[in-house]
Amino acid sequence: MSDPASLLYLCRSDVEAVGLEMRAIIAALETMFREKGEGKVEMPPKPGIHPGPDSFLHAMPAWIPSLRSAGIKWVSAYPNNPGRGLPYVAGLLVLNDPDTGLPLAVMDATWITAKRTGAASALAAQYLARPESRSLGILACGVQGRSHLEAFATVFDLERVVAYDIDRDVARAYAREMAGVVGADIEVADEPRDAVDGLDLVVTSGPILKEPHATIRAGWLAEGAFAAAVDYDSYWSGGALSEFDRIVTDDVDQMEYYRGLGYFADTPVAAADLGDVVAGKAAGRTDSAERIMAMHLGLAADDMATAILLYERARELGIGTELDL
Repeated sequence: MSDPASLLYLCRSDVEAVGLEMRAIIAALETMFREKGEGKVEMPPKPGIHPGPDSFLHAMPAWIPSLRSAGIKWVSAYPNNPGRGLPYVAGLLVLNDPDTGLPLAVMDATWITAKRTGAASALAAQYLARPESRSLGILACGVQGRSHLEAFATVFDLERVVAYDIDRDVARAYAREMAGVVGADIEVADEPRDAVDGLDLVVTSGPILKEPHATIRAGWLAEGAFAAAVDYDSYWSGGALSEFDRIVTDDVDQMEYYRGLGYFADTPVAAADLGDVVAGKAAGRTDSAERIMAMHLGLAADDMATAILLYERARELGIGTELDL
């Protein structure tokens, strides 16, 4: 345990300097989800406030016994921020000593949120996508489009990536920047369907909207494909959602909580929780023809699984600033 009279502060550049690999984050999330499936993770539904349309601030606490990680993230998402030159998602995370309750660290949560979200989707794909999947479509080429390509390239031997964004210049910049991740050129799609049709894996990562724009229509997604919806159901029409054989979410109770707030009006009830799949209590993919979606809300336990790794490595490397309590 660190000095109880101080805590470690990790700013965004400190967090990045730790150099935590995507593979390590995926492995930590697999441990967390297995423990969640066994009923050992404590994580209440996240309360929040909503100061503007499609904007929110959420409090996200969690305790993961096997990782000895306890804490809370205070995170915001404001869809108009990019137009102001500000990040869509921002936040701070407080990590606590589970033995004393005293704060161990305060750290920037923007990087954590990006990386753990991609890692959770890639973990779901390990269990729910066809293992021979080689092609990936990315719709919305922002922070999550980047982290998801990194995460999926960690899990799959990608040979083809197709990127779509409503701003074609953004998609072109993404293709140039991220080509090295897969070691191949990234195709820029003219239309949204080009980043869905015939592809093994599809990720939608735009802003979360209470009223979906429902761009993806029925008949677009290939038989046997896997989709990760990071933006709730914002990109998906009811007809497209009805074609999935199964929808798996990261937390069934939280999904139903948000359904009660007016989200997921056209989204079928999730068939399973990812924790149950990882723990072997629910089936993963059962045949190659299934269309399966992972619709993740983003969990505090994802953040705590990542934050404890960051904290421990930062201590080892001497990164960060000690602050008095």
